[in-house]
Amino acid sequence: MGVFDSLRRKRKGGKGGTGQVRTASKQDTAHLDEWASQRRGVEAFVEPRTHVTETTVLLVAHDGEWTRRRISSPDAAFEFAKKRSMPVYEVERVGYPKRMREYQARQKRERG
Repeated sequence: MGVFDSLRRKRKGGKGGTGQVRTASKQDTAHLDEWASQRRGVEAFVEPRTHVTETTVLLVAHDGEWTRRRISSPDAAFEFAKKRSMPVYEVERVGYPKRMREYQARQKRERG
């Protein structure tokens, strides 16, 4: 076995994983539901699929606290938000909310 054989095997779906992107699960949706129900002013931001990750939905509360989980499709993300009377935006169009960046900066200072 050569030095790089184990790396090649992982990339092709060997011991290191299946080589496929993980898709959304019921646990992802349950987490989003629970998280949103415990906070106020929650908005949804749909993030597009990438080479590494399926479509995700980012929930941001009024104070900037946030969570992110996979969701099956952009349409599913919009439906998720609609069912919960939550405003929903496409990140590619509107970007990330300022309050989210401010929240992250506060958390970093507090850990500091």
